[in-house]
Amino acid sequence: MTAPLEISFAEPDIDAIATMQGRVVVLVGTDGKMDKLARRVNRLTRGVLERLSQSERWEKMETATALTIPMPGGMAAEAVVVLKLDRQATPTLARKAGAAINGQRGSGDLHVLLASYAKAAEIGYGLALSAYDFTAHKTKDDTAPAKVALIVTKPEKVSAESRDMAALVEGVFFTRDLINEPANVLTTEDFAARLAAMGELGLEVEILEEDELKKLGMRTLLAVGMGSDMPSKVVVMNWRGGGDEQPLALVGKGVTFDTGGISLKPAGGMEDMTMDMGGAGTVAGVMRALALRNAKANVVGLVGLVENMPSARAQRPGDVVKSMKGDTVEVINTDAEGRLVLADVLWYAQERFAPSAVIDLATLTGAIIVALGHENAGVFSNDDAFASRFLKAARDEDEGAWQLPMGDAYDKKLKSRVADIRNVGGGREGGSITAAQFLKRFVKDDMPWIHLDIAGTASTKSATTFAPAGATGWGVRALDRLIRSEYEQKPEPVEPATPDAG
Repeated sequence: MTAPLEISFAEPDIDAIATMQGRVVVLVGTDGKMDKLARRVNRLTRGVLERLSQSERWEKMETATALTIPMPGGMAAEAVVVLKLDRQATPTLARKAGAAINGQRGSGDLHVLLASYAKAAEIGYGLALSAYDFTAHKTKDDTAPAKVALIVTKPEKVSAESRDMAALVEGVFFTRDLINEPANVLTTEDFAARLAAMGELGLEVEILEEDELKKLGMRTLLAVGMGSDMPSKVVVMNWRGGGDEQPLALVGKGVTFDTGGISLKPAGGMEDMTMDMGGAGTVAGVMRALALRNAKANVVGLVGLVENMPSARAQRPGDVVKSMKGDTVEVINTDAEGRLVLADVLWYAQERFAPSAVIDLATLTGAIIVALGHENAGVFSNDDAFASRFLKAARDEDEGAWQLPMGDAYDKKLKSRVADIRNVGGGREGGSITAAQFLKRFVKDDMPWIHLDIAGTASTKSATTFAPAGATGWGVRALDRLIRSEYEQKPEPVEPATPDAG
Protein backbone atom coordinates (compact mmCIF):
# COMPACT_ATOMS: atom_id res chain seq x y z
CA MET A 1 0.00 0.00 0.00
CA THR A 2 0.96 3.65 -0.28
CA ALA A 3 3.35 4.34 2.57
CA PRO A 4 2.35 7.23 4.83
CA LEU A 5 4.82 10.03 5.36
CA GLU A 6 7.37 9.20 8.04
CA ILE A 7 7.50 12.02 10.55
CA SER A 8 10.13 12.27 13.26
CA PHE A 9 10.05 14.45 16.35
CA ALA A 10 13.04 16.39 17.67
CA GLU A 11 13.88 19.01 20.27
CA PRO A 12 14.69 22.53 19.07
CA ASP A 13 18.29 23.45 18.36
CA ILE A 14 18.04 27.15 17.70
CA ASP A 15 21.61 27.38 16.41
CA ALA A 16 20.95 24.68 13.78
CA ILE A 17 18.20 26.64 12.03
CA ALA A 18 20.65 28.58 9.88
CA THR A 19 22.12 25.38 8.40
CA MET A 20 18.93 23.35 7.91
CA GLN A 21 18.60 21.99 4.37
CA GLY A 22 15.41 21.69 2.34
CA ARG A 23 12.48 23.76 3.58
CA VAL A 24 11.85 25.31 6.98
CA VAL A 25 8.30 25.95 8.20
CA VAL A 26 7.58 28.67 10.76
CA LEU A 27 4.36 29.73 12.49
CA VAL A 28 3.31 33.36 12.60
CA GLY A 29 0.09 34.45 14.32
CA THR A 30 -2.56 36.44 12.51
CA ASP A 31 -1.41 39.42 14.58
CA GLY A 32 2.24 38.88 13.61
CA LYS A 33 3.30 37.27 16.90
CA MET A 34 6.15 34.75 16.67
CA ASP A 35 7.62 32.13 18.99
CA LYS A 36 11.37 32.00 19.66
CA LEU A 37 12.08 29.75 16.66
CA ALA A 38 10.21 32.02 14.25
CA ARG A 39 11.98 35.02 15.76
CA ARG A 40 15.33 33.36 15.02
CA VAL A 41 14.28 32.85 11.39
CA ASN A 42 13.18 36.47 11.27
CA ARG A 43 16.59 37.63 12.52
CA LEU A 44 18.46 35.35 10.12
CA THR A 45 16.46 36.72 7.19
CA ARG A 46 16.84 40.33 8.38
CA GLY A 47 13.21 40.91 9.27
CA VAL A 48 11.49 39.22 6.32
CA LEU A 49 8.82 37.62 8.51
CA GLU A 50 8.08 40.86 10.30
CA ARG A 51 7.73 42.75 7.03
CA LEU A 52 5.50 40.02 5.65
CA SER A 53 3.21 40.09 8.71
CA GLN A 54 2.70 43.84 8.26
CA SER A 55 1.93 43.62 4.55
CA GLU A 56 -1.35 43.78 2.64
CA ARG A 57 -0.65 40.30 1.31
CA TRP A 58 -0.66 38.96 4.87
CA GLU A 59 -3.96 40.66 5.60
CA LYS A 60 -5.55 38.92 2.61
CA MET A 61 -4.25 35.47 3.57
CA GLU A 62 -6.74 33.19 5.30
CA THR A 63 -5.90 31.54 8.61
CA ALA A 64 -4.30 28.08 8.29
CA THR A 65 -2.79 28.87 4.90
CA ALA A 66 0.88 29.15 3.95
CA LEU A 67 3.18 30.92 1.52
CA THR A 68 6.72 30.16 0.46
CA ILE A 69 9.70 32.52 0.51
CA PRO A 70 12.33 31.00 -1.79
CA MET A 71 16.09 31.18 -1.25
CA PRO A 72 15.99 33.15 2.01
CA GLY A 73 19.08 35.22 2.70
CA GLY A 74 21.01 34.22 5.83
CA MET A 75 19.84 30.57 5.72
CA ALA A 76 20.98 27.43 3.93
CA ALA A 77 17.39 26.33 3.34
CA GLU A 78 15.99 26.43 -0.19
CA ALA A 79 12.83 28.08 1.15
CA VAL A 80 10.98 29.26 4.24
CA VAL A 81 7.32 28.31 4.43
CA VAL A 82 5.33 30.77 6.54
CA LEU A 83 2.16 29.40 8.13
CA LYS A 84 -0.50 31.85 9.32
CA LEU A 85 -1.96 30.28 12.46
CA ASP A 86 -2.87 31.44 15.95
CA ARG A 87 -1.94 29.52 19.07
CA GLN A 88 -5.63 29.18 20.01
CA ALA A 89 -6.58 27.51 16.71
CA THR A 90 -9.10 24.67 16.79
CA PRO A 91 -7.98 21.10 16.04
CA THR A 92 -9.72 21.36 12.66
CA LEU A 93 -7.79 24.50 11.76
CA ALA A 94 -4.54 22.94 12.96
CA ARG A 95 -5.11 19.96 10.67
CA LYS A 96 -5.90 22.24 7.76
CA ALA A 97 -2.68 24.07 8.52
CA GLY A 98 -0.86 20.75 8.23
CA ALA A 99 -2.47 20.22 4.83
CA ALA A 100 -1.36 23.74 3.82
CA ILE A 101 2.21 22.81 4.74
CA ASN A 102 1.96 19.74 2.54
CA GLY A 103 0.88 21.95 -0.34
CA GLN A 104 4.18 23.85 0.00
CA ARG A 105 6.31 20.81 0.93
CA GLY A 106 8.44 20.44 -2.18
CA SER A 107 10.54 17.32 -2.66
CA GLY A 108 13.37 17.82 -0.17
CA ASP A 109 13.63 17.58 3.60
CA LEU A 110 11.12 19.50 5.71
CA HIS A 111 11.67 21.01 9.17
CA VAL A 112 8.47 22.22 10.86
CA LEU A 113 9.38 24.59 13.71
CA LEU A 114 6.54 24.31 16.22
CA ALA A 115 8.35 24.77 19.56
CA SER A 116 5.69 24.50 22.30
CA TYR A 117 2.65 24.80 20.00
CA ALA A 118 -0.15 22.91 21.80
CA LYS A 119 -1.65 21.35 18.67
CA ALA A 120 1.58 20.21 17.08
CA ALA A 121 0.28 16.64 16.76
CA GLU A 122 -2.80 17.90 14.91
CA ILE A 123 -0.61 19.81 12.46
CA GLY A 124 1.41 16.66 11.84
CA TYR A 125 -1.83 14.70 11.38
CA GLY A 126 -3.09 17.07 8.71
CA LEU A 127 0.30 17.02 6.99
CA ALA A 128 0.37 13.21 6.93
CA LEU A 129 -3.27 12.84 5.81
CA SER A 130 -2.74 15.11 2.83
CA ALA A 131 0.65 13.68 1.78
CA TYR A 132 -0.90 10.99 -0.44
CA ASP A 133 -0.24 10.18 -4.06
CA PHE A 134 -1.42 7.00 -5.80
CA THR A 135 1.57 5.94 -7.88
CA ALA A 136 1.18 2.14 -7.89
CA HIS A 137 0.96 2.00 -11.68
CA LYS A 138 3.48 4.71 -12.57
CA THR A 139 7.13 4.18 -13.40
CA LYS A 140 9.01 5.11 -10.25
CA ASP A 141 12.42 6.61 -9.71
CA ASP A 142 14.80 5.62 -6.94
CA THR A 143 14.72 8.96 -5.15
CA ALA A 144 14.97 8.46 -1.40
CA PRO A 145 11.92 9.67 0.52
CA ALA A 146 12.26 13.10 2.04
CA LYS A 147 12.74 13.47 5.78
CA VAL A 148 10.06 15.34 7.71
CA ALA A 149 10.68 16.50 11.26
CA LEU A 150 8.46 18.30 13.73
CA ILE A 151 10.70 20.41 15.93
CA VAL A 152 8.91 20.56 19.28
CA THR A 153 9.89 21.19 22.88
CA LYS A 154 8.46 17.88 24.11
CA PRO A 155 9.06 15.38 21.28
CA GLU A 156 8.17 12.28 23.32
CA LYS A 157 4.81 13.77 24.32
CA VAL A 158 3.92 14.85 20.77
CA SER A 159 5.04 11.48 19.41
CA ALA A 160 2.73 9.70 21.85
CA GLU A 161 -0.17 11.98 20.89
CA SER A 162 0.49 11.19 17.23
CA ARG A 163 0.54 7.40 17.55
CA ASP A 164 -3.20 6.80 17.10
CA MET A 165 -3.32 9.48 14.41
CA ALA A 166 -0.66 7.58 12.45
CA ALA A 167 -2.83 4.45 12.64
CA LEU A 168 -5.75 6.41 11.23
CA VAL A 169 -3.63 7.79 8.40
CA GLU A 170 -2.67 4.25 7.43
CA GLY A 171 -6.33 3.20 7.54
CA VAL A 172 -7.31 6.14 5.31
CA PHE A 173 -4.48 5.40 2.86
CA PHE A 174 -5.52 1.73 2.71
CA THR A 175 -9.05 2.81 1.78
CA ARG A 176 -7.79 5.29 -0.81
CA ASP A 177 -5.54 2.67 -2.41
CA LEU A 178 -8.40 0.16 -2.66
CA ILE A 179 -10.77 2.69 -4.24
CA ASN A 180 -8.14 4.02 -6.65
CA GLU A 181 -7.12 0.57 -7.92
CA PRO A 182 -8.33 -0.38 -11.42
CA ALA A 183 -10.75 -3.29 -11.62
CA ASN A 184 -8.37 -5.53 -13.56
CA VAL A 185 -6.06 -5.37 -10.52
CA LEU A 186 -8.54 -5.23 -7.65
CA THR A 187 -10.61 -8.26 -8.58
CA THR A 188 -12.78 -9.92 -5.97
CA GLU A 189 -9.97 -12.43 -5.38
CA ASP A 190 -7.29 -9.76 -5.00
CA PHE A 191 -9.52 -7.70 -2.70
CA ALA A 192 -10.15 -10.70 -0.47
CA ALA A 193 -6.43 -11.52 -0.39
CA ARG A 194 -5.57 -7.98 0.74
CA LEU A 195 -8.09 -8.24 3.54
CA ALA A 196 -6.86 -11.69 4.54
CA ALA A 197 -3.35 -10.26 4.90
CA MET A 198 -4.65 -8.06 7.74
CA GLY A 199 -4.70 -11.18 9.89
CA GLU A 200 -1.08 -10.24 10.58
CA LEU A 201 -2.40 -7.20 12.47
CA GLY A 202 -4.53 -9.30 14.82
CA LEU A 203 -7.81 -9.23 12.91
CA GLU A 204 -9.68 -12.50 12.57
CA VAL A 205 -10.35 -12.72 8.83
CA GLU A 206 -12.68 -15.25 7.24
CA ILE A 207 -13.49 -15.56 3.53
CA LEU A 208 -16.82 -17.10 2.56
CA GLU A 209 -16.69 -18.58 -0.94
CA GLU A 210 -19.60 -19.13 -3.33
CA ASP A 211 -20.39 -22.66 -2.15
CA GLU A 212 -20.80 -21.40 1.42
CA LEU A 213 -22.82 -18.40 0.25
CA LYS A 214 -25.19 -20.73 -1.60
CA LYS A 215 -25.67 -22.85 1.54
CA LEU A 216 -26.41 -19.69 3.53
CA GLY A 217 -29.00 -18.62 0.98
CA MET A 218 -27.30 -15.38 -0.13
CA ARG A 219 -29.08 -15.48 -3.47
CA THR A 220 -29.49 -11.73 -4.02
CA LEU A 221 -25.74 -11.20 -3.57
CA LEU A 222 -24.87 -14.15 -5.81
CA ALA A 223 -27.32 -12.99 -8.48
CA VAL A 224 -25.34 -9.77 -8.93
CA GLY A 225 -22.14 -11.64 -9.72
CA MET A 226 -23.62 -14.28 -12.02
CA GLY A 227 -22.50 -12.49 -15.17
CA SER A 228 -18.84 -12.26 -14.11
CA ASP A 229 -15.98 -14.73 -14.31
CA MET A 230 -14.81 -13.36 -10.95
CA PRO A 231 -16.18 -15.37 -7.99
CA SER A 232 -18.38 -13.56 -5.48
CA LYS A 233 -17.20 -13.55 -1.87
CA VAL A 234 -18.05 -12.27 1.58
CA VAL A 235 -15.13 -11.33 3.83
CA VAL A 236 -15.57 -11.08 7.60
CA MET A 237 -13.04 -9.09 9.63
CA ASN A 238 -13.46 -9.42 13.38
CA TRP A 239 -11.67 -7.20 15.89
CA ARG A 240 -12.13 -8.26 19.50
CA GLY A 241 -10.46 -5.57 21.52
CA GLY A 242 -13.21 -5.00 24.08
CA GLY A 243 -14.91 -7.04 26.74
CA ASP A 244 -17.91 -9.34 26.41
CA GLU A 245 -20.26 -6.82 24.81
CA GLN A 246 -21.79 -7.47 21.40
CA PRO A 247 -19.90 -5.89 18.51
CA LEU A 248 -20.72 -2.95 16.33
CA ALA A 249 -21.17 -4.29 12.78
CA LEU A 250 -19.89 -2.39 9.75
CA VAL A 251 -21.19 -3.65 6.39
CA GLY A 252 -19.74 -2.54 3.06
CA LYS A 253 -20.79 -2.80 -0.58
CA GLY A 254 -17.86 -4.14 -2.58
CA VAL A 255 -18.77 -4.08 -6.28
CA THR A 256 -15.27 -4.15 -7.78
CA PHE A 257 -16.65 -2.94 -11.12
CA ASP A 258 -20.18 -1.99 -12.07
CA THR A 259 -21.16 -2.03 -15.72
CA GLY A 260 -24.81 -1.93 -14.71
CA GLY A 261 -25.21 -5.51 -15.91
CA ILE A 262 -27.90 -6.07 -18.52
CA SER A 263 -29.20 -2.57 -17.63
CA LEU A 264 -25.92 -1.33 -19.09
CA LYS A 265 -24.59 2.07 -18.05
CA PRO A 266 -23.67 4.70 -20.67
CA ALA A 267 -20.05 4.46 -21.82
CA GLY A 268 -19.21 8.02 -20.77
CA GLY A 269 -17.79 7.94 -17.27
CA MET A 270 -18.08 4.19 -16.83
CA GLU A 271 -14.36 4.07 -16.01
CA ASP A 272 -15.23 5.69 -12.68
CA MET A 273 -17.08 2.55 -11.62
CA THR A 274 -13.85 1.14 -10.26
CA MET A 275 -14.88 3.07 -7.12
CA ASP A 276 -18.15 1.17 -6.65
CA MET A 277 -16.49 -0.88 -3.92
CA GLY A 278 -16.01 2.29 -1.86
CA GLY A 279 -18.19 1.09 1.01
CA ALA A 280 -16.17 -2.09 1.40
CA GLY A 281 -12.95 -0.09 1.07
CA THR A 282 -14.02 2.22 3.88
CA VAL A 283 -14.94 -0.68 6.16
CA ALA A 284 -11.54 -2.24 5.46
CA GLY A 285 -9.75 1.03 6.31
CA VAL A 286 -11.62 1.35 9.61
CA MET A 287 -10.78 -2.22 10.58
CA ARG A 288 -7.11 -1.66 9.75
CA ALA A 289 -6.98 1.49 11.86
CA LEU A 290 -8.65 -0.26 14.82
CA ALA A 291 -6.12 -3.06 14.72
CA LEU A 292 -3.14 -0.73 14.35
CA ARG A 293 -4.14 1.39 17.31
CA ASN A 294 -5.25 -1.66 19.34
CA ALA A 295 -8.72 -0.25 19.93
CA LYS A 296 -10.48 -1.40 23.10
CA ALA A 297 -13.72 -2.19 21.29
CA ASN A 298 -15.47 -5.09 19.58
CA VAL A 299 -16.16 -4.39 15.91
CA VAL A 300 -16.91 -6.75 13.05
CA GLY A 301 -16.57 -5.64 9.44
CA LEU A 302 -18.33 -7.56 6.67
CA VAL A 303 -17.98 -6.83 2.95
CA GLY A 304 -19.74 -8.36 -0.03
CA LEU A 305 -17.38 -8.59 -3.00
CA VAL A 306 -18.91 -9.01 -6.46
CA GLU A 307 -18.47 -7.82 -10.04
CA ASN A 308 -21.54 -6.72 -12.02
CA MET A 309 -21.03 -7.72 -15.65
CA PRO A 310 -23.32 -8.40 -18.64
CA SER A 311 -23.12 -11.91 -20.10
CA ALA A 312 -25.28 -14.87 -21.05
CA ARG A 313 -25.28 -15.84 -17.37
CA ALA A 314 -26.14 -12.39 -15.97
CA GLN A 315 -29.40 -11.75 -14.13
CA ARG A 316 -32.08 -10.03 -16.18
CA PRO A 317 -34.59 -7.27 -15.50
CA GLY A 318 -37.74 -9.06 -14.42
CA ASP A 319 -35.95 -11.87 -12.57
CA VAL A 320 -37.21 -12.75 -9.09
CA VAL A 321 -34.60 -13.66 -6.50
CA LYS A 322 -35.06 -14.91 -2.94
CA SER A 323 -32.92 -13.24 -0.27
CA MET A 324 -31.24 -14.90 2.71
CA LYS A 325 -33.93 -13.38 4.89
CA GLY A 326 -36.56 -15.15 2.78
CA ASP A 327 -38.11 -12.12 1.08
CA THR A 328 -38.39 -12.26 -2.70
CA VAL A 329 -37.10 -9.38 -4.83
CA GLU A 330 -38.18 -8.48 -8.35
CA VAL A 331 -35.15 -7.12 -10.17
CA ILE A 332 -36.41 -4.18 -12.21
CA ASN A 333 -32.98 -2.67 -12.90
CA THR A 334 -29.77 -4.71 -12.72
CA ASP A 335 -27.85 -1.45 -12.16
CA ALA A 336 -29.48 -1.17 -8.73
CA GLU A 337 -27.26 -4.04 -7.60
CA GLY A 338 -25.59 -2.66 -4.48
CA ARG A 339 -28.74 -2.98 -2.41
CA LEU A 340 -29.02 -6.65 -3.43
CA VAL A 341 -25.50 -7.26 -2.13
CA LEU A 342 -26.14 -5.38 1.11
CA ALA A 343 -29.49 -7.07 1.75
CA ASP A 344 -27.90 -10.48 2.25
CA VAL A 345 -24.80 -9.26 4.10
CA LEU A 346 -26.89 -7.12 6.46
CA TRP A 347 -29.08 -10.10 7.32
CA TYR A 348 -26.08 -12.41 7.75
CA ALA A 349 -24.35 -9.91 10.06
CA GLN A 350 -27.39 -9.76 12.34
CA GLU A 351 -28.06 -13.51 12.32
CA ARG A 352 -24.47 -14.52 13.05
CA PHE A 353 -23.16 -11.76 15.32
CA ALA A 354 -26.28 -10.26 16.98
CA PRO A 355 -24.52 -6.87 16.95
CA SER A 356 -25.37 -3.95 19.21
CA ALA A 357 -25.85 -1.77 16.11
CA VAL A 358 -25.22 -1.88 12.35
CA ILE A 359 -23.82 0.72 9.96
CA ASP A 360 -23.67 0.03 6.25
CA LEU A 361 -21.71 2.03 3.69
CA ALA A 362 -22.22 2.05 -0.05
CA THR A 363 -21.67 4.10 -3.17
CA LEU A 364 -25.33 3.38 -3.70
CA THR A 365 -27.12 6.06 -5.72
CA GLY A 366 -26.38 8.85 -8.15
CA ALA A 367 -29.40 10.56 -6.63
CA ILE A 368 -27.42 11.35 -3.48
CA ILE A 369 -24.97 13.36 -5.59
CA VAL A 370 -27.87 15.32 -7.06
CA ALA A 371 -29.13 16.01 -3.54
CA LEU A 372 -25.91 16.70 -1.65
CA GLY A 373 -23.14 17.06 -4.22
CA HIS A 374 -19.68 15.91 -3.16
CA GLU A 375 -19.63 17.75 0.15
CA ASN A 376 -21.80 15.44 2.25
CA ALA A 377 -22.62 11.76 2.49
CA GLY A 378 -26.27 10.86 2.92
CA VAL A 379 -27.24 9.53 6.34
CA PHE A 380 -30.37 7.41 6.80
CA SER A 381 -31.37 5.73 10.05
CA ASN A 382 -34.13 4.04 12.01
CA ASP A 383 -32.75 5.58 15.22
CA ASP A 384 -32.36 9.37 15.36
CA ALA A 385 -30.28 9.29 18.54
CA PHE A 386 -27.83 6.86 16.94
CA ALA A 387 -27.69 9.00 13.80
CA SER A 388 -27.03 12.12 15.90
CA ARG A 389 -24.04 10.46 17.55
CA PHE A 390 -22.61 9.58 14.16
CA LEU A 391 -23.25 13.08 12.81
CA LYS A 392 -21.37 14.56 15.78
CA ALA A 393 -18.43 12.24 15.11
CA ALA A 394 -18.44 13.31 11.44
CA ARG A 395 -18.49 17.00 12.44
CA ASP A 396 -15.64 16.48 14.89
CA GLU A 397 -13.57 14.98 12.06
CA ASP A 398 -14.72 17.60 9.53
CA GLU A 399 -16.23 14.91 7.28
CA GLY A 400 -19.45 16.14 5.69
CA ALA A 401 -22.63 14.18 6.43
CA TRP A 402 -26.32 15.08 6.29
CA GLN A 403 -29.33 13.13 7.51
CA LEU A 404 -32.21 12.63 5.09
CA PRO A 405 -35.74 11.49 5.95
CA MET A 406 -37.24 8.03 5.75
CA GLY A 407 -40.84 6.91 6.05
CA ASP A 408 -43.39 4.22 5.22
CA ALA A 409 -44.83 6.33 2.40
CA TYR A 410 -41.72 5.65 0.33
CA ASP A 411 -42.33 1.89 0.58
CA LYS A 412 -45.26 2.24 -1.80
CA LYS A 413 -42.80 2.85 -4.62
CA LEU A 414 -41.18 -0.53 -3.95
CA LYS A 415 -44.31 -2.66 -4.21
CA SER A 416 -44.06 -5.47 -6.74
CA ARG A 417 -46.80 -7.24 -8.66
CA VAL A 418 -44.96 -10.59 -8.64
CA ALA A 419 -42.69 -10.53 -5.56
CA ASP A 420 -42.47 -9.14 -2.04
CA ILE A 421 -40.52 -6.06 -3.15
CA ARG A 422 -38.93 -4.39 -6.20
CA ASN A 423 -35.29 -3.38 -6.16
CA VAL A 424 -36.09 0.15 -7.40
CA GLY A 425 -38.98 2.55 -7.01
CA GLY A 426 -41.06 3.80 -9.88
CA GLY A 427 -39.70 7.09 -11.22
CA ARG A 428 -36.58 9.06 -10.32
CA GLU A 429 -37.84 11.08 -7.37
CA GLY A 430 -36.51 10.19 -3.93
CA GLY A 431 -34.10 7.61 -5.35
CA SER A 432 -31.71 7.64 -2.41
CA ILE A 433 -34.56 7.40 0.08
CA THR A 434 -36.28 4.47 -1.64
CA ALA A 435 -32.88 2.71 -1.73
CA ALA A 436 -32.57 3.22 2.02
CA GLN A 437 -36.14 1.97 2.51
CA PHE A 438 -35.22 -1.17 0.57
CA LEU A 439 -32.27 -1.80 2.91
CA LYS A 440 -34.37 -1.11 6.00
CA ARG A 441 -36.46 -4.17 5.12
CA PHE A 442 -33.39 -6.30 5.89
CA VAL A 443 -32.74 -4.71 9.27
CA LYS A 444 -34.46 -6.24 12.30
CA ASP A 445 -37.01 -4.05 14.07
CA ASP A 446 -35.01 -3.66 17.28
CA MET A 447 -31.65 -3.12 15.61
CA PRO A 448 -30.18 0.43 15.61
CA TRP A 449 -29.06 1.01 12.03
CA ILE A 450 -27.46 3.68 9.87
CA HIS A 451 -27.12 3.61 6.11
CA LEU A 452 -24.41 5.86 4.64
CA ASP A 453 -24.70 6.63 0.94
CA ILE A 454 -21.17 7.72 0.03
CA ALA A 455 -21.51 7.91 -3.76
CA GLY A 456 -20.62 11.60 -3.71
CA THR A 457 -17.85 11.55 -1.12
CA ALA A 458 -15.86 8.34 -1.71
CA SER A 459 -14.11 9.72 -4.78
CA THR A 460 -13.99 13.21 -6.26
CA LYS A 461 -12.78 14.77 -9.51
CA SER A 462 -10.94 17.56 -7.73
CA ALA A 463 -8.72 17.76 -4.66
CA THR A 464 -10.22 18.06 -1.20
CA THR A 465 -8.57 19.49 1.92
CA PHE A 466 -6.77 16.27 2.80
CA ALA A 467 -6.70 14.33 -0.46
CA PRO A 468 -5.80 14.81 -4.12
CA ALA A 469 -8.37 14.08 -6.83
CA GLY A 470 -9.61 10.50 -6.64
CA ALA A 471 -10.35 8.48 -3.54
CA THR A 472 -10.80 10.51 -0.36
CA GLY A 473 -11.01 7.87 2.37
CA TRP A 474 -14.19 9.58 3.60
CA GLY A 475 -15.71 7.88 6.63
CA VAL A 476 -12.68 6.16 8.12
CA ARG A 477 -12.03 9.02 10.54
CA ALA A 478 -15.69 9.64 11.38
CA LEU A 479 -16.38 5.98 12.11
CA ASP A 480 -13.22 5.64 14.17
CA ARG A 481 -14.28 8.72 16.17
CA LEU A 482 -17.72 7.17 16.77
CA ILE A 483 -16.14 3.90 17.90
CA ARG A 484 -13.69 5.74 20.14
CA SER A 485 -16.40 7.78 21.86
CA GLU A 486 -19.30 5.31 21.96
CA TYR A 487 -17.94 1.75 21.89
CA GLU A 488 -14.41 1.79 23.24
CA GLN A 489 -13.80 0.71 26.80
CA LYS A 490 -12.61 3.57 28.95
CA PRO A 491 -9.85 3.02 31.51
CA GLU A 492 -11.05 2.64 35.09
CA PRO A 493 -10.67 5.85 37.12
CA VAL A 494 -7.88 5.75 39.67
CA GLU A 495 -9.12 6.25 43.22
CA PRO A 496 -7.10 8.82 45.17
CA ALA A 497 -5.03 7.34 47.96
CA THR A 498 -6.56 7.61 51.44
CA PRO A 499 -4.06 8.81 54.06
CA ASP A 500 -3.53 6.58 57.06
CA ALA A 501 -5.34 7.61 60.20
CA GLY A 502 -2.86 9.24 62.59
